[in-house]
Amino acid sequence: MNSIPLITLFDLPVGQSGVVGGGPLVAEGNAGDRELALRLFEIGFIEGEKVRVVARGRPGGEPVAVRVGNTMFALRRFEAEQVLVVPACGVVA
Repeated sequence: MNSIPLITLFDLPVGQSGVVGGGPLVAEGNAGDRELALRLFEIGFIEGEKVRVVARGRPGGEPVAVRVGNTMFALRRFEAEQVLVVPACGVVA
């Protein structure tokens, strides 16, 4: 079976869709990391959920505007880097 590489939500190009492919990160880590993972999970970043990067701030590309299901969120870079996704086409454009 071919494994499709996961990328971070921050690395997903604007306008491209993907599917959360492993839930928020942080199996191990400090309490702050676990709290962030729980927060992301609670707002909808769960394995199998469709996501799309809608826009990015300037400069530096943050915050990242992301649609999860029918809801839009603005995430900071370090938050978006905690979510692994499979790009809709299977590869990054």
